[in-house]
Amino acid sequence: MDFRIDDELVAGPDLVIITGMSGAGRTEAMHTFEDLGYFCIDNLPPTLLLNLVSLAGLSAGGNRKLAVVCDMRAKEFFHELKEELRRITDAGISYRILFLDSRDDVLLARFKASRRRHPLTDAGMTIIGGIQRERDLLATIREMANFVIDTSEIEPRELRKQIRELFSRETDQESLAVSVFSFGFKHGMPLDADIIIDVRFLPNPYYEAALRPLTGLTDEVRSFVLEREETRRFLESWRNLLGVVMPGYVTEGKQVLSIGIGCTGGQHRSVVLAEETTRHLRQAGYTTTITHRDLALAEVN
Repeated sequence: MDFRIDDELVAGPDLVIITGMSGAGRTEAMHTFEDLGYFCIDNLPPTLLLNLVSLAGLSAGGNRKLAVVCDMRAKEFFHELKEELRRITDAGISYRILFLDSRDDVLLARFKASRRRHPLTDAGMTIIGGIQRERDLLATIREMANFVIDTSEIEPRELRKQIRELFSRETDQESLAVSVFSFGFKHGMPLDADIIIDVRFLPNPYYEAALRPLTGLTDEVRSFVLEREETRRFLESWRNLLGVVMPGYVTEGKQVLSIGIGCTGGQHRSVVLAEETTRHLRQAGYTTTITHRDLALAEVN
């Protein structure tokens, strides 16, 4: 893997220009920037860059970040990229150029596998001829690039990881958006959960007359659930499990994870333990939100 940084790393520039060799991973890179909150546009003619920057309000101090793919698909327009970047600099807009590269043999294999036509192959030209022509035409912009990533030997998840390290201040944990929710099995199984935990084995506050009209958000129900020996043993095992699976999801590049915790009605036990799970994950550095799906259906007075 050839990985080179030619300029001081500054996370989160106003504008990122994604360019490089066809088949080197530009689409995957664009999807990564979308996950980072950038507004992304593919195959933009360079002459429209400054107009796009103006529309986004960057020149007026706006906070919308842009990632734009400019490559040889624009053909005769691409040679104007250097001049357009000069105009953007004059306008006071910060930008970084990310160049994605790969060896010729790898690019050839990718084009053959996808059965797609290389954008620079004219009639009678071979794929490798188009690759070599593109490499020659991109030589100048490659030298201008702030970041060059060679994707010859890396998986898409590693490319995403490297882009995040370059352009995001988020930690690995923060890059995974975790949604925790409580629910009641009697109101139906959730359809969108990656992990479902059934806590109906725990003693049920519903059968305590004083606790029945309360919810898991009250101190009384919370104490009832958490002070049980069964709950203590469960939470110890549950936290240990999270300590194994959460780093694994981060390593795999998962962006969104949904955890459902269910009891019978979604009013007492699941609410308490969803709150505990959220607190634990936040302490571990994960960006975590919590909802209580069926709390509005609770049997309260």
